[in-house]
Amino acid sequence: MSANSRGPRPTRGRNPPPHQRSQPEVYNIIPIHDLFTDHPSLRYPEVRAAAAALRAVGDLRKPPFLPWEPHYDLLDWLGLLFGFQRDSVRNQREHLVLHLANSQMRLQPPPSLPDALDPTVLRRFRRKLLTNYTSWCSYIGRRSQLILSGRPSSDDLIRRELLYVGLYLLIWGESGNLRFMPECLCYIYHHMAMELNQFLDEWTDPETGRAFLPSISGECAFLKSVIMPIYRTVKSEVDSSRNGTKPHSAWRNYDDLNEFFWSRRCFKKLRWPLNFSSNFFDTVDKIHRVGKTGFVEQRSFWNLFRSFDKQWVLLILFLQASIIIAWEQTKYPWHAIERRAVQVKLLSCFITWSGLRVLQAVLDAGTQYSLVTRETWLLGLRMSLKFVVAVAWTVVFGVFYGMIWRSGSSNEADQRITMFLQAVLVFVIPELLAILLFILPWIRNAIEEWDWSFVYLFTWWFHTRTFVGRGLREGLVDNVKYTVFWILVLASKFVFSYFLQIKPMVAPTKAILKVNIFQYKWHEFFGHSNRVAVVVMWMPVMLIYFTDLQIWYAIFSSFVGATVGLFSHLGEIRNIGQLRLRFQFFASAMQFNLMPEEQLLGPKMNLVKKLRDAIHRLRLRYGFGQPYTKIESSQVEATRFALIWNEIMMAFREEDLISYKELELLELPPNCWNVRVIRWPCVLLCNELLLALSQALELAEAPDSWIWLKISQSEYRRCAVIEAYDCIRYLLLSVVKYGSEENSIVGKFFNEVDGHIQIGKFAENYNICLLPKIHSKVIQLVELLRKPRKDERETVDVLQALYELCVRGFPKLKRSIPELRNDGLASQRETELLFENSVQFPDAEDEFFNRQLRRVHTILTSRDSMHDVPKNIEARRRIAFFSNSLFMNMPRAPNVEKMMAFSVLTPYYDEEVCFGKENLRTPNEDGISILFYLQKIYEDEWRNFMERMKREGMEDEDDVWDKKSRELRLWASYRGQTLSRTVRGMMYYYRALKMLAYLDSASEVDIRAGTQEIASHHSSSLNSAGGAGGERPSLRKLGRATSTVGLLFKGHEYGSALMKFTYVVACQVYGQHKAKGDPRAEEILHLMKNNEALRVAYVDEVHLGRDEVEYYSVLVKYDQEQQREVEVYRVRLPGPLKLGEGKPENQNHAFIFTRGDAVQTIDMNQDNYFEEALKMRNLLEEFKVHYGIRRPTILGVRENIFTGSVSSLAWFMSAQETSFVTLGQRVLANPLKIRMHYGHPDVFDRFWFMPRGGVSKASRLINISEDIFAGFNCTLRGGNVTHHEYIQVGKGRDVGLNQISMFEAKVASGNGEQILSRDVYRLGHRLDFFRMLSFYYTTVGFFFNTMVVVLTVYSFLWGRLYLALSGIEGYAMETSKNNKAFGVILNQQFFLQIGLFTAFPMVVENSLEHGFLPAVWDFLTMQLQLASVFYTFSMGTRAHFFGRTILHGGAKYRATGRGFVVQHKSFAENYRLYSRSHFVKTVYDFEDFLNWIWYKGGVFTKAEHSWETWWYEEQDHLRTTGLWGKLLEIILDLRYFMFQYGVVYQLNITGGKTSISVYLLSWIYMIAVMGIYVVMMYAQERFAAKEHIKYRLTQLVVISMTVLVLTLLLDLTSFTLLDLVSSMLAFVPTGWGLISIALVLRPFLESTVVWDTVVSLARIYDLLFGVIVMAPVALLSWLPGFQAMQTRILFNEAFSRGLQISRILSGKKTN
Repeated sequence: MSANSRGPRPTRGRNPPPHQRSQPEVYNIIPIHDLFTDHPSLRYPEVRAAAAALRAVGDLRKPPFLPWEPHYDLLDWLGLLFGFQRDSVRNQREHLVLHLANSQMRLQPPPSLPDALDPTVLRRFRRKLLTNYTSWCSYIGRRSQLILSGRPSSDDLIRRELLYVGLYLLIWGESGNLRFMPECLCYIYHHMAMELNQFLDEWTDPETGRAFLPSISGECAFLKSVIMPIYRTVKSEVDSSRNGTKPHSAWRNYDDLNEFFWSRRCFKKLRWPLNFSSNFFDTVDKIHRVGKTGFVEQRSFWNLFRSFDKQWVLLILFLQASIIIAWEQTKYPWHAIERRAVQVKLLSCFITWSGLRVLQAVLDAGTQYSLVTRETWLLGLRMSLKFVVAVAWTVVFGVFYGMIWRSGSSNEADQRITMFLQAVLVFVIPELLAILLFILPWIRNAIEEWDWSFVYLFTWWFHTRTFVGRGLREGLVDNVKYTVFWILVLASKFVFSYFLQIKPMVAPTKAILKVNIFQYKWHEFFGHSNRVAVVVMWMPVMLIYFTDLQIWYAIFSSFVGATVGLFSHLGEIRNIGQLRLRFQFFASAMQFNLMPEEQLLGPKMNLVKKLRDAIHRLRLRYGFGQPYTKIESSQVEATRFALIWNEIMMAFREEDLISYKELELLELPPNCWNVRVIRWPCVLLCNELLLALSQALELAEAPDSWIWLKISQSEYRRCAVIEAYDCIRYLLLSVVKYGSEENSIVGKFFNEVDGHIQIGKFAENYNICLLPKIHSKVIQLVELLRKPRKDERETVDVLQALYELCVRGFPKLKRSIPELRNDGLASQRETELLFENSVQFPDAEDEFFNRQLRRVHTILTSRDSMHDVPKNIEARRRIAFFSNSLFMNMPRAPNVEKMMAFSVLTPYYDEEVCFGKENLRTPNEDGISILFYLQKIYEDEWRNFMERMKREGMEDEDDVWDKKSRELRLWASYRGQTLSRTVRGMMYYYRALKMLAYLDSASEVDIRAGTQEIASHHSSSLNSAGGAGGERPSLRKLGRATSTVGLLFKGHEYGSALMKFTYVVACQVYGQHKAKGDPRAEEILHLMKNNEALRVAYVDEVHLGRDEVEYYSVLVKYDQEQQREVEVYRVRLPGPLKLGEGKPENQNHAFIFTRGDAVQTIDMNQDNYFEEALKMRNLLEEFKVHYGIRRPTILGVRENIFTGSVSSLAWFMSAQETSFVTLGQRVLANPLKIRMHYGHPDVFDRFWFMPRGGVSKASRLINISEDIFAGFNCTLRGGNVTHHEYIQVGKGRDVGLNQISMFEAKVASGNGEQILSRDVYRLGHRLDFFRMLSFYYTTVGFFFNTMVVVLTVYSFLWGRLYLALSGIEGYAMETSKNNKAFGVILNQQFFLQIGLFTAFPMVVENSLEHGFLPAVWDFLTMQLQLASVFYTFSMGTRAHFFGRTILHGGAKYRATGRGFVVQHKSFAENYRLYSRSHFVKTVYDFEDFLNWIWYKGGVFTKAEHSWETWWYEEQDHLRTTGLWGKLLEIILDLRYFMFQYGVVYQLNITGGKTSISVYLLSWIYMIAVMGIYVVMMYAQERFAAKEHIKYRLTQLVVISMTVLVLTLLLDLTSFTLLDLVSSMLAFVPTGWGLISIALVLRPFLESTVVWDTVVSLARIYDLLFGVIVMAPVALLSWLPGFQAMQTRILFNEAFSRGLQISRILSGKKTN
């Protein structure tokens, strides 16, 4: 092997001309440069047709000044004309040819000329790719530059369409970061298409008088002249944001820059060629540049009201109406409504409504005022008018309402009420119109999608005109479904709120308000009305009222999700036992779903076809009628089924989920030994033969038909009997020499038995009671044949005994020796005994024969039901899910050639690729290595791995580190969250497609012959492979050739699979890894070497001079012929890749190298399964199905969380996540029609998303949760997201507490940023009311309500504190009436506990899929393992980071690591993570914590080493927050002073006085304590080191003065020592409040001496908190048995799978 093949070559820093290449013939997937080469993809005429169409340049005018080569095509022509990069042209050429060829393959009916490109294919593609451009032209009021009418010939039309499509692909392919700005690309394309048309139509340049030439041309001209200037503008804006820390309103993100192209002013300002002096570009000072466009993101909680105002209006108005009605204290609300006074009071709701409109107008103007410029003055006018109108309505309603109450008579009152109602009618006209359009959604969609001026004028008042968010209404059926859902939810919530929240509070409130003879225990600012007490008591109730809709949603969505799941047939096969009952239908179900049908029906038969499929599926699912014709082994359907099933089982074995013994028990053996029935897996046939034998003995005297009818009631029993009979006959005929007299006797005996069976006289002629003896002897014979050293004497004895039983004893009619000889059943020899010299043992090395022998032995002897096969829990789950999915509704699979092509894209940065040896074997502080940990977690899989290694030649287990280190590292990596695991999983698509391509094209003869070849080749390969050195070769080595379908491939399968699938891993820093010699680069190269469909895209930096750096997007692959990594494409980027968030930028740069109609976005923590990959063809067909009024643009895919077994915390996280990704997503898709994209393995319609901004958004900080914005963008642009649960992809989650907390913090911060975004605002306003509710409560509303639940607890506690310290509670309890009233109020804490219902979806989903009792058991187990504590802890984390992000910002990407948790975390680290959000955590070492607290560090000190560095980092968000954020923070910090205010009035020294002066004087104590602290600190710094005497003297003076003051107070006043303790407790919160306020005022205090005191005081507080946390944990750790209990709680699930935690924690490894 050459040096080049030993490792990846470094590219960073080298300086070759980008276009030079030593191997110019390198290609990616298909060699378009040489259509005559031998490549499997070139066998398709469609590929040649697409390439030929591109090469039909014809008489096009050639671009001037550049040489034209004969082999150039239309894309080369465009590249030369506009200055596109050569590799970009090559990339898009393959892209276009591959897509057109694949599309033409799918054409129905097939084109008459397969060698010519069908115009229909190109037309459909052009329309799909350029739909966004044509919509933009219509919206902007410009004529589209796609000029196709009036073409003289079809060839000219095809060429023109190819040029339009090719031009867009080339622009898109070189746009780099601008791909996030789709309408910017539309602007560029519009002008370049215009120039293309002018060049094609041979226009004359009016300025020069010569033939027209494009304004940009030359090498790399497009990138340098068009893309780079706009890119530099984006980069300038990002740089000005100070890494996203400046307010969003101060700089333009991707969306702002893109939305500049939503108005016609872009044509006026930018022109073409681009006018770089325009104030759009960074060439202009920032103060004079175009500002924010379309939307201004302002950091405020008011965004929740502003975005979802319709919901808040409903809740506030119902609350007001409920209080008015409940205040009457009638039994039922309708009794109160009958009262005239109540009816008039209810009219006040309209005053509130108009007031809320005023608030909305103020918020709109207050947040969006910076959008108003001279060019957008209409926006300012609309804001002003909305405010004026809202105020006017408020005044009108207020005046009219007052007039009603001032009416002198009832008639006058009626007239004024009528007048009021007439005003109301006018007020609600817009709402009535909205309801009408909601009932008729297609009219609303049509109005919004029309780009006519009068429509804009009509809608101008209601909302700002935007390019997105139009026509979002669903069809009438979907409307009805989600409307009914929400009406039920709202009805339940409102009934509950009225009767159980609001009404019970009325009587206590009235009672409290009547308490007026009362002396407060403190100075009361608000008189003696007790209104503050009422507000305090109502506060928790109000908070619950505004959030409990989340709980009602959870309850109803659980029931609806379960119902939808039931109708989708989820959970019908939950375990292997249930699979046994349906396995006989399994082959037909697999054939029906996974094998393509013949395309015989025309389009007109679609309805009939659907009905027929539905009926067939119903019969398969439930066994109605006779759906199952006995599939015997001679039928090709059963053989196909066996091939697929065995390949799945082989994949299980390769993954070490099952052992070789289990593989034999589970596989369907090929047809051999002349068996006449399908050979079911042994696990289904076990014990069946013995049961058949007992049934035959019971009916020994009955006719054959009765016996056989009884046996045939079980399909498996029937097959077991026939297979055992056929195998025994074959075995006896094989063991007895062919041609011998004994062989003839055996044959004659079986022929005679067959004859009796055929005429139904078997029981009449044979003694069935002897069958057990015969059965016993046959077993004895098989066991003799299975021995390594076979004893011929014993074998002869057994054969002779069998002969005596069968020939002499078995027949009822006894025959003499002459008669037997005459019938051929006795030997003609007199002297020699039978079988003496006629035994012929098979070859001991014949593995195939031995394997069949083991199967016969299992069928003959097994007495148990083998319900525990396979033993591995994951294998059982996967088999159950796969089998269940085949009975679910899914589209029929097309042929591989006719399926949609697709790609998988995985962004990778610097995570683990494959665990290294040292990483696996290095022990932690407890002496535990990762490998030891994995061996215990996955004990059965480790045994299977060692078994496999021994079959591959490993003699001793200790050799695994030396001889099998690569396999060992892979085994461990496949159980972590590594790139190796993800790549292995995704490459199952390639393997599945190759197998399916073979099965599609193979004839019945091919499949029959193939199975025979597998059977015969199996033994010869085993024998030849096993000869050298006596090693037993593994099935893996014989592997893809001898035991699976791979042996039968003809070659074309590889071409089919490559054309339909490619896998691109975006390894952003792979070039840097290569340059540094990072082992990860070597591992990635190894992955490419072993996976031919894998491509790696990375960013290469080429340094040309001192400061000049060029950036390239590079695609590499491993060339199997050259045996080295080769560079396929190198496309120059406009600059550094990362302007926004890292992951979407990484995805975006590699997106140009993906292929196909669809792309699946897979993260680094995901996995796939071979059996699921078989269903990808079916899933892609969903893109052709209408769901509602639209076809899907995102296909949601179910996830399986595979990390649940690692620890209890991982199980809790897994359970929570599983209910979200299954039941939650199911309900969102149907019936709510609001599913988004949540970072799942969803499949995107690639050509729909390509021209609409890609599969994620990347603006810095605002798009930190980049995945979900793809869903927002999809919905706003008229897409449709569905969810499909017949296919699943694996996903890992965080497994340790710190990892989980960082993940929760990341998601909560991301949701905090989402609230500020334009996407959420537009969805809140453009969706109809009920979809808006669905959207709110499943995205940002969930996190807001979580935060409010936490605030509710605080408000309840603060309220109790107020009532207790003020004295109201004690006074009110003195009377029985008030006592009862307070009891009702204080019992409102009950409502805090209804949050338990949020766990309801998890229980319901588990019940659906695993059964009710297992679900309840799991739930109870979780509670015993303190799951509620964990979920409460997570809730606190979410609430803290969500609230902090909205108030102050500070969201950031938090890398959780996702590794195995085998290390202890220090107390200092845990304190850093949780002190601000929880003040609570675990402890390991206090000494480390003290070192961290007192170490000051320096400039470069990290937070994990110094408290001071960490403390400053924790306050960073306060430095970037705005004025309102700082003010609100100060207001919130004032709550800490309430302790002091309440406690000082309880002190004895006050003498019961309640004057405000008491509180003011109490600050003397605070000043004194601070003074003492400052003096002591000053003395320590000044004197402690060198003048120790002065330091001691200072201490003495301070202590003496303190003692003197305390003595005087005790002697001269009513001061007591208890007062001193109370004061200390009161002033601790005051100190914390002062520190918190000082942090907000840090810019003013940092330069003063006060700041040092603040820092010192904060350090003391954190030390105090640390001690408080440590004390109880230290106490518990000393208790005997507590550590064992903790271990049991944390690792319970792992215990059940053999994890020896006691050894892990003690570090005593026994093996």
